[in-house]
Amino acid sequence: MDASALHADAIVIDATCPLAREPAYLDWWREGGATVIAPTVRGFDGDARSGLAEIGRWHRHVREHPDTMLVLAPGDIERAKREGRLGLVLHVQGTAIFEDDLDLVDGFQAAGLRMAQLCYNRRNLFGDGATERSDGGLSHLGIELVRRLDAARIVVDCAHTGERTSFDAVEHARGPVVISHANARGLHDNARNVSDALIRAIAESGGLVGTVGFPAFLTWDPRPSLDRFIDDIAYKAELVGIEHTGIGIDYYLGQHPVEDDERARARYEAMIRQGHWRAGEYPPPPYYYPAGIETPRTLGALTTRLLERGFTERETRAVLGTNWQRVLERVWGG
Repeated sequence: MDASALHADAIVIDATCPLAREPAYLDWWREGGATVIAPTVRGFDGDARSGLAEIGRWHRHVREHPDTMLVLAPGDIERAKREGRLGLVLHVQGTAIFEDDLDLVDGFQAAGLRMAQLCYNRRNLFGDGATERSDGGLSHLGIELVRRLDAARIVVDCAHTGERTSFDAVEHARGPVVISHANARGLHDNARNVSDALIRAIAESGGLVGTVGFPAFLTWDPRPSLDRFIDDIAYKAELVGIEHTGIGIDYYLGQHPVEDDERARARYEAMIRQGHWRAGEYPPPPYYYPAGIETPRTLGALTTRLLERGFTERETRAVLGTNWQRVLERVWGG
């Protein structure tokens, strides 16, 4: 099967999609052949009310746009592919929407939330973020949060989460734990990336680590190549096996060519000022995603290059989406 036919036939899952918070960009993933994407719900700077309102807007969007569907249970990914609809996995980056009341976990699950990231770089009530000065691990409330997410069949995500906090999450979760979008620190030494030991722990839990396209997580070169993106996938595959790899590209509003440089810079300075980002891990824009997949409109280029690099058809399908499908459906099916 040639690359274009394989891409069209494959299940393609991008598990981190903050750009999709603006529904006007959903067609970019459709154009790129995506089956399922994970739009970011307000998480690190919101509260329960704002999070629920955002999920409500997604329910309204799906009602008004029958070419989309919420992906909520095993079988929905295959259904989205079969029916030619864009599947949406609602994903929160950070846990501010749970406030200090863990009954909100069950409330948000009932509303459609299916993946929850424990931290967003900074310390919160539940644990420490990836770029904190220290990492004390999960709090007592954080341990209970992981247990409640497990019980509610919401995927536990340790992207942007401190290393000890992530190891604690693996210890206290019953099922697979994922890192939706993080690259290997063994390949590129950025503090936001993750260690080999943590990649192994995630794999041993049955989870996976998605490769991200944000340039500074791949290289200090501001214009990373597609090969550099694939190098990260290959590194993880060699370390823990191809079945524990996937993509969480993290396209977002502040990247080129979505926003002009002035607006992107203002967004960046706000994130630095608010303490969500640190300059050591996040150099200033412009942000050019890997050449060839600069936006989700051209995701087919990833399939072509994976095959050219020697990945088999089975391995390519696994990276593109069937690994994510396996993990998501295992959690949702209990």
